[in-house]
Amino acid sequence: MIEVLVAILVLAVGLLGLAGLNSKMLNGQFEAYQRSQALRLVEDMANRIRNNPKVARDGSYGGSEVYGADAQTCPTSYSVDYDLCAWNEALRGTEISSGSDSTQKLGSVIGARGCIENVASGGAGKQTTIRVTVAWQGLSPTVAPASDCGKGLYGDDDRLRRTASVDVVLGFLGE
Repeated sequence: MIEVLVAILVLAVGLLGLAGLNSKMLNGQFEAYQRSQALRLVEDMANRIRNNPKVARDGSYGGSEVYGADAQTCPTSYSVDYDLCAWNEALRGTEISSGSDSTQKLGSVIGARGCIENVASGGAGKQTTIRVTVAWQGLSPTVAPASDCGKGLYGDDDRLRRTASVDVVLGFLGE
């Protein structure tokens, strides 16, 4: 009888361990999904900047604004304002909706915010570097990122903030 109780206890501890491992695995899988979505958003804006290099060199894409917080009405014609507005709406997750009337908008990244900064503005005839960053809220604390994008937006513990960045380097080709 005691052997059966010990076997049941060992089995219960093993099953609890498997349940904990499964929970950690799902957490890691969701974190990886969020990172891949954030990288998609970063690359989207980086490609918009690469497609408009003359205006990007003037600093029209950079600034101190944080994108993804407020709804915007995008202009109908292509411009820098259109690029920034479309990216803002993508960060908000407005292309993903729920319900039969599609009024509830769902984002794919928790609390996504985007920042664009001119790292090195070379001016006329020189190379320009623009950094595109997306910040979002992670599920468990890790090391706080070095980037300031989204700092202080995800609670007191900055270790919940995640960031992904891409530097867009625009060389001068005598355009």
